[in-house]
Amino acid sequence: MKKILVVSDTHGHDDNFYRVLDLEEPLDGIIHCGDFEGSEGRFALAADCPVYFVAGNNDFFSDLKRELEFEIAGHSCFATHGHHYLVSMDLENIKAEGIARGAELIFFGHSHKPVARNSDGIYLFNPGSLSYPRQEGRRPSYLILNLEDSGEITWEIKYL
Repeated sequence: MKKILVVSDTHGHDDNFYRVLDLEEPLDGIIHCGDFEGSEGRFALAADCPVYFVAGNNDFFSDLKRELEFEIAGHSCFATHGHHYLVSMDLENIKAEGIARGAELIFFGHSHKPVARNSDGIYLFNPGSLSYPRQEGRRPSYLILNLEDSGEITWEIKYL
Protein backbone atom coordinates (compact mmCIF):
# COMPACT_ATOMS: atom_id res chain seq x y z
CA MET A 1 0.00 0.00 0.00
CA LYS A 2 1.08 3.56 -0.74
CA LYS A 3 0.08 6.35 1.64
CA ILE A 4 -0.02 9.78 0.00
CA LEU A 5 -0.51 13.12 1.75
CA VAL A 6 -2.39 15.73 -0.31
CA VAL A 7 -2.36 19.37 0.81
CA SER A 8 -2.99 22.78 -0.73
CA ASP A 9 -3.25 26.49 -0.09
CA THR A 10 -0.80 26.84 2.78
CA HIS A 11 -0.05 30.47 1.77
CA GLY A 12 3.26 30.72 3.62
CA HIS A 13 1.78 29.67 6.96
CA ASP A 14 3.68 26.43 7.40
CA ASP A 15 3.07 25.28 10.98
CA ASN A 16 0.08 23.10 10.11
CA PHE A 17 2.00 21.40 7.29
CA TYR A 18 4.76 20.34 9.68
CA ARG A 19 2.17 19.27 12.24
CA VAL A 20 0.49 17.06 9.62
CA LEU A 21 3.87 15.57 8.65
CA ASP A 22 4.45 14.61 12.29
CA LEU A 23 0.96 13.07 12.52
CA GLU A 24 1.02 11.12 9.26
CA GLU A 25 4.59 9.97 8.62
CA PRO A 26 5.76 7.64 7.22
CA LEU A 27 4.47 8.68 3.80
CA ASP A 28 5.08 7.34 0.31
CA GLY A 29 4.46 10.68 -1.38
CA ILE A 30 3.25 14.24 -0.93
CA ILE A 31 1.16 16.22 -3.40
CA HIS A 32 0.82 19.97 -2.85
CA CYS A 33 -1.72 21.65 -5.13
CA GLY A 34 -0.23 25.13 -4.97
CA ASP A 35 -0.29 28.47 -3.21
CA PHE A 36 2.82 27.87 -1.12
CA GLU A 37 3.87 31.53 -1.30
CA GLY A 38 7.54 30.68 -0.95
CA SER A 39 7.53 27.53 1.20
CA GLU A 40 7.94 24.91 -1.52
CA GLY A 41 11.70 24.50 -0.97
CA ARG A 42 11.33 24.01 2.77
CA PHE A 43 8.49 21.55 2.24
CA ALA A 44 10.56 19.48 -0.18
CA LEU A 45 13.46 19.37 2.29
CA ALA A 46 11.18 18.31 5.15
CA ALA A 47 9.68 15.44 3.15
CA ASP A 48 11.25 12.00 3.36
CA CYS A 49 9.45 10.76 0.25
CA PRO A 50 8.76 11.77 -3.37
CA VAL A 51 7.00 15.12 -3.76
CA TYR A 52 4.70 16.37 -6.52
CA PHE A 53 4.26 20.14 -6.28
CA VAL A 54 2.50 22.60 -8.61
CA ALA A 55 2.38 26.39 -8.47
CA GLY A 56 -0.85 28.17 -7.60
CA ASN A 57 -2.24 31.54 -8.60
CA ASN A 58 -0.40 33.22 -5.69
CA ASP A 59 2.99 31.62 -6.41
CA PHE A 60 4.13 34.54 -8.55
CA PHE A 61 7.87 33.91 -8.40
CA SER A 62 7.86 30.12 -8.25
CA ASP A 63 9.73 27.99 -10.75
CA LEU A 64 7.27 25.15 -10.21
CA LYS A 65 5.18 23.93 -13.12
CA ARG A 66 1.51 24.95 -13.16
CA GLU A 67 0.43 21.41 -14.05
CA LEU A 68 1.95 17.96 -13.59
CA GLU A 69 1.19 14.54 -15.00
CA PHE A 70 2.72 11.61 -13.15
CA GLU A 71 2.09 8.06 -11.99
CA ILE A 72 1.85 6.66 -8.47
CA ALA A 73 1.45 2.93 -7.83
CA GLY A 74 0.14 2.32 -11.36
CA HIS A 75 -2.41 5.16 -11.22
CA SER A 76 -2.20 8.03 -13.71
CA CYS A 77 -2.39 11.43 -12.01
CA PHE A 78 -2.98 15.04 -13.00
CA ALA A 79 -2.27 17.87 -10.53
CA THR A 80 -2.95 21.57 -10.94
CA HIS A 81 -4.02 24.41 -8.67
CA GLY A 82 -7.40 24.57 -10.37
CA HIS A 83 -7.99 28.27 -10.95
CA HIS A 84 -7.65 27.90 -14.74
CA TYR A 85 -10.43 25.30 -14.63
CA LEU A 86 -12.90 27.39 -12.61
CA VAL A 87 -13.05 24.84 -9.78
CA SER A 88 -14.81 27.32 -7.51
CA MET A 89 -17.81 27.13 -9.88
CA ASP A 90 -17.98 23.39 -10.67
CA LEU A 91 -15.72 20.43 -11.37
CA GLU A 92 -16.70 19.60 -14.96
CA ASN A 93 -13.83 21.55 -16.59
CA ILE A 94 -11.12 19.98 -14.46
CA LYS A 95 -12.66 16.53 -14.83
CA ALA A 96 -12.75 16.92 -18.64
CA GLU A 97 -9.10 18.07 -18.66
CA GLY A 98 -8.06 15.13 -16.52
CA ILE A 99 -9.88 12.70 -18.80
CA ALA A 100 -8.25 14.30 -21.86
CA ARG A 101 -4.86 13.71 -20.24
CA GLY A 102 -5.70 10.09 -19.42
CA ALA A 103 -5.70 10.70 -15.66
CA GLU A 104 -7.55 8.53 -13.20
CA LEU A 105 -6.68 10.70 -10.18
CA ILE A 106 -7.10 14.49 -10.39
CA PHE A 107 -5.68 16.75 -7.67
CA PHE A 108 -6.43 20.46 -7.29
CA GLY A 109 -6.86 23.22 -4.73
CA HIS A 110 -7.79 26.90 -5.04
CA SER A 111 -11.29 26.85 -3.51
CA HIS A 112 -10.02 26.12 0.04
CA LYS A 113 -12.90 23.63 0.38
CA PRO A 114 -12.25 19.87 0.55
CA VAL A 115 -13.64 17.58 -2.15
CA ALA A 116 -13.15 13.83 -2.51
CA ARG A 117 -15.28 11.88 -4.93
CA ASN A 118 -15.30 9.14 -7.49
CA SER A 119 -17.10 10.41 -10.58
CA ASP A 120 -17.53 7.57 -13.10
CA GLY A 121 -14.14 6.07 -12.24
CA ILE A 122 -12.36 9.45 -12.23
CA TYR A 123 -11.26 10.51 -8.76
CA LEU A 124 -11.39 14.23 -7.91
CA PHE A 125 -9.44 15.36 -4.86
CA ASN A 126 -9.14 18.81 -3.30
CA PRO A 127 -7.66 18.66 0.21
CA GLY A 128 -9.01 22.09 1.17
CA SER A 129 -6.63 24.48 2.91
CA LEU A 130 -4.28 23.97 5.84
CA SER A 131 -4.14 27.73 6.46
CA TYR A 132 -7.34 29.45 5.34
CA PRO A 133 -10.21 26.94 5.23
CA ARG A 134 -13.49 28.16 3.74
CA GLN A 135 -15.82 25.20 4.31
CA GLU A 136 -18.42 25.13 7.07
CA GLY A 137 -16.64 24.94 10.42
CA ARG A 138 -13.46 26.41 8.86
CA ARG A 139 -11.12 23.70 10.16
CA PRO A 140 -7.77 23.25 8.40
CA SER A 141 -7.96 20.14 6.22
CA TYR A 142 -5.83 17.70 4.25
CA LEU A 143 -6.37 14.40 2.49
CA ILE A 144 -4.80 10.99 2.98
CA LEU A 145 -4.94 8.80 -0.10
CA ASN A 146 -4.30 5.06 0.21
CA LEU A 147 -3.40 3.16 -2.94
CA GLU A 148 -3.66 -0.54 -2.20
CA ASP A 149 -1.52 -3.14 -3.95
CA SER A 150 -4.79 -4.67 -5.21
CA GLY A 151 -5.59 -1.42 -7.06
CA GLU A 152 -8.24 -0.31 -4.56
CA ILE A 153 -8.30 3.43 -3.86
CA THR A 154 -9.43 4.75 -0.48
CA TRP A 155 -9.17 8.20 1.04
CA GLU A 156 -9.98 10.26 4.08
CA ILE A 157 -10.31 14.01 4.49
CA LYS A 158 -8.80 14.88 7.85
CA TYR A 159 -9.10 18.02 9.95
CA LEU A 160 -6.81 19.66 12.48
